[in-house]
Amino acid sequence: MAASRIDIHHHFFLPEYIAAMGPLANMPQVRNWTLERTHEEMDKNGVGAAVLSLSPPGIHLGASPDSRRLARIVNDHAAKLRGAQPARFGHFASVPMPDVEGTLAEIAYALDTLKADGIALISSYDGRWLGDAAFRPVFSELNRRNAVVFVHPAGLPEDTTPPGIKSHILEAPFDTTRTIFSLLHNGILSSCPDIRFIFAHGGGAVPYLAGRVAALSSGSGDMTPDRIHDLLNRLYFDTAIVINEPALAALTKFCPRSQILLGIDSPIFSPEAEIKAWGSIGLDPDLRPLIERSNAAALLGRGQ
Repeated sequence: MAASRIDIHHHFFLPEYIAAMGPLANMPQVRNWTLERTHEEMDKNGVGAAVLSLSPPGIHLGASPDSRRLARIVNDHAAKLRGAQPARFGHFASVPMPDVEGTLAEIAYALDTLKADGIALISSYDGRWLGDAAFRPVFSELNRRNAVVFVHPAGLPEDTTPPGIKSHILEAPFDTTRTIFSLLHNGILSSCPDIRFIFAHGGGAVPYLAGRVAALSSGSGDMTPDRIHDLLNRLYFDTAIVINEPALAALTKFCPRSQILLGIDSPIFSPEAEIKAWGSIGLDPDLRPLIERSNAAALLGRGQ
């Protein structure tokens, strides 16, 4: 199989991060992660390049020196992996949000010194979505830099969903949905048009709910139906955990074909199973190579 695919949603793990994750590190996919296994799985499933990022909660330890220290360790480690094989790996750098001062410093280091492909955020921090006014300086700086920003759902409390249903199953896509609409309603999408946002997992419920929000919103400023449509159409979405016919049908009808990127969510999900599912989906033959490689290559400045 020709290794031509670009996986925009690919997690990696290192000992310092596993120690900080606590019980979340008990997942075998986390404990057993190795670079060698990653190479094997990429080769087996036709993935030529993977953009590395942390899984939730990222390095979110609150506004503390420990978050700044962990961000630096994680980003230096990822930069070494990328530097050793630049054609094989990209990197979305972690930042110590909600520590705005520390985040601004790490953005500068990650983009200027390490030459990261972009910045990774989670969808909310201590109950505050990304449109919160406190985070505006971060987005102003990311906009100034024309940065790529990858947004992954946050790790959420288990009391946010009905008993017996894990929060990452049901609540995570809605946290992504809430953060996108907070960015829209609070003017970040319009005031920061040069940020290239990628939202994981198909943007949560946005493809389904965007029409409802447009129909029921105030009808002024950024909240007119046409303006909502225009701003949301600038966003990018990955396919992680939405590789099924109904979800992809909604996503491909909702956004421009240039804005959809292949995401596997490896190793949390089996790359082999996800690529098998991906191959069984009925898609326009012209759309498949765009999602698999060309869209991401154009966004990240990689060869077509």
